[in-house]
Amino acid sequence: MTVPTRRLGGSDLKIAPLVLGGNVFGWTADKAASFAVLDAFVDGGGTMIDTADVYSAWVPGHQGGESETVIGEWLKSSGKRDRVLLATKVGMLPGEGGAKLAPARIAAACDASLARLGTDRIDLYFAHQDDEDTPQADYLAAFGRLIDAGKVRVLGASNFTAARLKAAVDASHGGGLPRVHALQPEYNLVSRHKFEGELQDYCVAENIGVVPYYGLASGFLTGKYRSAADQGKSIRGGRMAKLLEGNGAAVLAVMDAIAADSGATLAQIALAWLAAQPGVTAPIASATSAQQLTELLPAMTLELSEDQLARLTNAGA
Repeated sequence: MTVPTRRLGGSDLKIAPLVLGGNVFGWTADKAASFAVLDAFVDGGGTMIDTADVYSAWVPGHQGGESETVIGEWLKSSGKRDRVLLATKVGMLPGEGGAKLAPARIAAACDASLARLGTDRIDLYFAHQDDEDTPQADYLAAFGRLIDAGKVRVLGASNFTAARLKAAVDASHGGGLPRVHALQPEYNLVSRHKFEGELQDYCVAENIGVVPYYGLASGFLTGKYRSAADQGKSIRGGRMAKLLEGNGAAVLAVMDAIAADSGATLAQIALAWLAAQPGVTAPIASATSAQQLTELLPAMTLELSEDQLARLTNAGA
C-alpha cells in the first residue's frame, strides 16, 4: 500500500496521515503485543510513533517511562530506527531538575527519554502541557539548547490554549528561540470544542501542524460502546456514558450509514474525518494488537466525499 506523506507544519518532517499512539505500550499491550503493533505499523506504511515520558505512570507499580522503554527495546531488536520518526513529551512527569517545563527539568527529561528510547535524537519533542510558572522564553531557550545539541529536531506543544500557543510563537520571533511547529490537542468527532475555533484558526494561519490525540475518543468511535451495558467492556468504559448522552449516538448513526455505503469501518471513518480537517496533519490512534492496528491502517488512504464529511461534521456539532 502506497501511503502519501504530509509535511508537519513548517518543519522538515514528513509523516504519514496516521500517527501511532504509544500510551498503551507496557500497559494494556505487553512487550510482545507492542512489538507486533509497531512492526505492523511500520510495515503498513506508518512513519511516526508518539509517546511521552509520563506513559504509564498512572498504573499502580509504574513510574513513567514504560512506553519509551518498550519502544526502545523494539527499535534495538528490529533495527528500524531510521524508518520511523519518534515523538515524545516532557512536562507531566516530575523528576530531576524540577517540575513541568523548568529548564533543568527539560534537559534531564530529554536525556532520560533518549536513554530509554536507545537513540541519539527525538524527532518531535512536545511540551506536554503549558507551564505558566516558567517564563516562555526560558523554556523555549531550554528546548533550543537541545536542538543545537542535535538531541531534538522539532518542537511541539500539547494541551496549549490559543492564547498561550500564540504567546509561545510570538516569543520565538527575532529572539533566536525555537518555534513551535506542531500542536497536539484533544480532538475527535465527539470532542471538538477544545480545538475548533480560535485554536484551529491560529494553527492554519501560522502553519502549525496538528496531530490530535483521542482520535477514536477512547474507543467510542469504533462503535464498541452503544449502551450502558457496553461500558464494562474495558477499563475506559466509564467515560462513555457522557458521550452517549450527548451527540455520540447521532454521530454513530451517521458513521454506520457511511460504513454501509463505503465498506469502511467506523474507526477508519473517524480517523479519515480528522485527517480531512483544516490544519490537521495526522490523527493519533493506538492499538493493543496487530489485528487492531491492521484495521486502522486503511484510514491513511481513505478519502471521504464532501457530502460524507459534511454529514459527520453536522452530526457532531
